[in-house]
Amino acid sequence: MISSMTGFGAGRSLEGEGEFSVEARSVNHKFCEVRVRMPHELNALETELVRHIKDRVCRGAIDVSIKRPKAARTHVSLVVDRNLARDYLAVTSALAREFSLKGEIDLRALAQVEGIVNFESQPIDLKALRAPLFAALDEALDALQAMRRREGDALRVDLRQRLGVIREQVSAVAQLTPQTIERYRQRLDDRLAELTREMVIDPQRLAQEVALFADRVDVAEELTRLDAHLRAFDKLLDGDGAVGRRMDFLLQEINREVNTIGSKSQSVDIAQIVVSLKAEIERVREQIQNIE
Repeated sequence: MISSMTGFGAGRSLEGEGEFSVEARSVNHKFCEVRVRMPHELNALETELVRHIKDRVCRGAIDVSIKRPKAARTHVSLVVDRNLARDYLAVTSALAREFSLKGEIDLRALAQVEGIVNFESQPIDLKALRAPLFAALDEALDALQAMRRREGDALRVDLRQRLGVIREQVSAVAQLTPQTIERYRQRLDDRLAELTREMVIDPQRLAQEVALFADRVDVAEELTRLDAHLRAFDKLLDGDGAVGRRMDFLLQEINREVNTIGSKSQSVDIAQIVVSLKAEIERVREQIQNIE
């Protein structure tokens, strides 16, 4: 089952102090790029988190946001350096007496002196937090993948319709090619008859000219390869995993064969079909940029 690279998922875990809220978003990207935003006290788990996400998601730019609603209250405390406060008050009082200065140091001014009041993070038990954290992360990734699969289903339906249009146009080219050769033979015959009214035309020579033209405009090999590429594309639509890059490669090959047909064509009708084919191929290309 193919998946889109666009999606969103959220997860939450409520286990005592291990309360986590996780959101995961993904958009198109050539490779798998993971960015994690989380509280600094969890930084030691970043490498493991990124590896876990890449095990679940093969391709796309994935942004994961991790929040701990209780973290600030539980693991941050105020520490007062009383010795520094006493020294500060003693020095300021001595200066006031020595220089006959007026004024008092109030509590707010004292608390604003650097180093007297400090915020201190308490050590946390990462092992105890790991299970609820990864539970919330997996819930978010499950929801993300479910949305990506739903969008992948819609992409599959659209791509099958577009491949059907391409097949119809390729079939029209196959039907027009023999007619192109026959029209060339008739024009050549008429032209020679007009230029050589009193001369006898060698039928063998005429047949050779028609054969040379037929060889120049022959697109049988291109049509055969196109059919093979389209069948391979169909299999990828029914496959699993990350198939977007392989689809992109196949589409390049399909476009190459169509360009060759266009360069060989001596028919206005076939040239018009080639233009339509290129337009449809470009629409397919836009769609597969969304596929994982």
